[in-house]
Amino acid sequence: MTDAEQREAARQFANKWKDGGDEKQDCHPYWIELLQDVLGVAHVTNYIDFEKPVKLPEGDGKIHTRYIDGYIADVKVLIEQKGSVHQLDEKEPQSGGGMLTPYEQAKRYNDNLPFDEKARWIVTCNFKEIWIYDMNARVPEPDKIALPELPNKVPMLNFLVKHDVKQISHEMQVSIAAGELVGKIYDAFAKQFGIPDKVPKNEAPEQKAQREADLKSLNALCVRLVFCFYAEDAGIFERASFHDYLASFEPSRLREALKNLFKILDTPVNARDRFLTDDLAAFPYVNGGLFADESVEIPPITDALKTLLVVDASENFDWRAISPTIFGAVFESTLNPETRRKGGMHYTSIENIHKVIDPLFLDDLKAELTDILAIPGKRKRENALKAYQDKLASLTFLDPACGSGNFLTETYLSLRQLENRVITSLSGGQVVMGEAFDPIKVKINQFYGIEVNDFAVTVAKTALWIAESQMMQATQAIIHQELDFLPLTTNANIVEGNALRIEWQSVVTAEKLNYIMGNPPFVGARLMSKEQKADIVDIFGKIKNVGNLDYVSGWYKKASDMMQNNAIRAALVSTNSVSQGETVANLWEPLFADGVHIDFAYRTFRWDSEASDKAHVHCVIIGFSTAKNDKPKVIYTDDQKETVGHINAYLIDGEDIFVERRTKPICDEPELLTGSQRIDNNEYIFTKEEKDHFIQDEPLSRNYFHRWYGAEEYINNKERWCLWLGNCEPHELRKMPKVLELVKHVKEYREKSKRTATRRAADNPTHFGLEVIPDSNFIIIPVVSSERRRYIPMGIMQPKVICSNQVNLIPNATIYHFGILTSNVHMAWVRTVCGRLKSDYRYSKNIVYNNFPWPSPTDAQKAKIEKTAQAILDVRADFPDSSLADLYDPLTMPPKLLKAHQQNDRAVMAAYGFTTKMSEVDCVAALMKLYQGMTKK
Repeated sequence: MTDAEQREAARQFANKWKDGGDEKQDCHPYWIELLQDVLGVAHVTNYIDFEKPVKLPEGDGKIHTRYIDGYIADVKVLIEQKGSVHQLDEKEPQSGGGMLTPYEQAKRYNDNLPFDEKARWIVTCNFKEIWIYDMNARVPEPDKIALPELPNKVPMLNFLVKHDVKQISHEMQVSIAAGELVGKIYDAFAKQFGIPDKVPKNEAPEQKAQREADLKSLNALCVRLVFCFYAEDAGIFERASFHDYLASFEPSRLREALKNLFKILDTPVNARDRFLTDDLAAFPYVNGGLFADESVEIPPITDALKTLLVVDASENFDWRAISPTIFGAVFESTLNPETRRKGGMHYTSIENIHKVIDPLFLDDLKAELTDILAIPGKRKRENALKAYQDKLASLTFLDPACGSGNFLTETYLSLRQLENRVITSLSGGQVVMGEAFDPIKVKINQFYGIEVNDFAVTVAKTALWIAESQMMQATQAIIHQELDFLPLTTNANIVEGNALRIEWQSVVTAEKLNYIMGNPPFVGARLMSKEQKADIVDIFGKIKNVGNLDYVSGWYKKASDMMQNNAIRAALVSTNSVSQGETVANLWEPLFADGVHIDFAYRTFRWDSEASDKAHVHCVIIGFSTAKNDKPKVIYTDDQKETVGHINAYLIDGEDIFVERRTKPICDEPELLTGSQRIDNNEYIFTKEEKDHFIQDEPLSRNYFHRWYGAEEYINNKERWCLWLGNCEPHELRKMPKVLELVKHVKEYREKSKRTATRRAADNPTHFGLEVIPDSNFIIIPVVSSERRRYIPMGIMQPKVICSNQVNLIPNATIYHFGILTSNVHMAWVRTVCGRLKSDYRYSKNIVYNNFPWPSPTDAQKAKIEKTAQAILDVRADFPDSSLADLYDPLTMPPKLLKAHQQNDRAVMAAYGFTTKMSEVDCVAALMKLYQGMTKK
């Protein structure tokens, strides 16, 4: 389910239940629909336990059985449901006596559950509101969702279906709210600048120059204001000083007042005018370059804009609790969404950042500190702690596509948290007396970044400064001394530029660098601009199939080049295309030749962000290096962690084998073809109603209509028809004026095309642009199919139907071929080597089919496969009213169809000599060996 689909499902759910419900009658359907329709839970009635019994001691001294309204064991959620007439903070009488709120009632149930069943989350609900209590919090406070808010707050319910949701944290909520506030400020100033929402067509050069200058000023202005708001709330400025300064001016004078303030913040105290007014003199010197650019323009400020700054952003908002990691992302989301999509940028949750940095370095650092703290001798332990702190301070990090600095900021926070544990242990919790000293050694100048967007560069630096301020306050609490944050003495080394054009060693030398990390832009090979394609060619040279490499490949190559003869380790987030399809050989074969090996990997998962315009991308994470690495190799899949001997480029435990494009099948089997391509501007395609109406007007056309199948029509049994005139003789065609009119339109459409081949096809307008029409039975395979299905819905079709290029066809195939292709063995191959559209299977001829190693069955084995394959078709025929989408949905697949497939699976595995105890990974490894042997021949 896409993010948009989920929001729409939530909107429909909220609309359906807007009038509330009855506690007894409506509890079950409410939660079933929420879990199934909105959150996508499969087998929902098995997932949630309604009326779970719990034994409670009552006032009469006896144990009574009561019933929990809803309990989800997988994620330890306890639900207390009330009718819509009840308020969730009202007490009501209990059967055992006393008055309790819904939460108190739920907690009483929870307290009496066995230890291993106790709830991680308690939810109270009255149909119109959902209150969520995090039981890991010291004092659980409800996070509230009103039903109309649900479409925009669905992510807050992820804990209902995900094991790995840590908390619905206050700092996350504050950070997201801060981003929304910045968006309002941004929009208000943009209006004052006169910046248009969309770039005008035929924009004059001077208009473009002014618009770009105004945008640059606007971005810098927003960053400066945010720093000031945070500084006064965090105590970096005197409390309320910025608020009082803004409030003291009329809107007409506020523009000049801000200019004066920004200049003062960039001026050392000893260099300031000695007759400076007290309100300006009270502000400290910031340094760091944030306020240095005097070309930053400020537009006139209105009454409404002043209110937004003084009241909404200062009086009514506390900036202290923002997470600099999350805030960097939501702050950057104020950029135009179209600009963000074109740049391929995606913004990252803290949870996903740790999927990169934890296995790359943080897990080892945490384990090392745990071992040090366990050293028995005080002196020996203190020496080890000091050496460990020096090690933390020596580590250097590069994010060569740093965006708003999420990875750098979260890494800095994580290292400083480790350092604060060291400082705590060394100080023993005692007040440090005597002369003030700074025990902090980890600095933000250990962190380097490259980013093409100037606004993001400034945001990244600001996020690191805020992180430095927050961690300094945490250290102050340990040593009970004040530390000076201003003027800024360390600087984040964030460089503005194209990371694929910049020499990374000019940013940080390879000898100094320890780790490369980040999530480079997600731009597919077919979507890249000319400049981006040139970047890739410049990096890789004219290697085979360089034009098929995604943009992210450039970062892998640059990282590989930098780590040559160095102990640098890297981990990058990528679209899953880098480990699938033809990209695997194109990218990884030259990298492995350069000595790269994969240290750990996350297989495909959905990469979410904290930005308001959430980007959902199906990604992998690959950790790699060239230096010797004796650590176990680890593959992560969902919540699973598997230690393996070797990780190949398909992210499986197996040898380094590359499946490359092949124009003919590797085995002596029928050739796979792609269906027909009409190139007719939809003139020859009809719904059933359109076809019937056309035939009514043009009866002679009846014989030229054929069923038309693309992937959607085939899987969903959607009836569409095409008009195919390939066998229509001229004298017959002239008897059909309405058909002739369509032919004329098709000819004109093709003649106007910019493609030479299409213009040539205008000479033959009664035919499709490309025709593949088998004259015998054939196997049909959808090009794209949902990865939720255990098997791609394939089938055997008869002549007379015509298929689009959204399906693959295998003419002259037999029921035996169908049995092999619809088996779990073939599906294991598909899942490993096919390309993906999002996470869906993209079945290709040159990679998947032509490289598939077929078995060499005995006559008896082949007969068995033919029998089990036919049984699959027979079972399907028992459900004539069900589409293949219905039959192959995991929720609705008939048990006897699944059984028929399983029997076919066993027959096919026997033909390969595989045992039923083999895992899918074992199966793929065996297929790869077969493939390797066949290619050597």
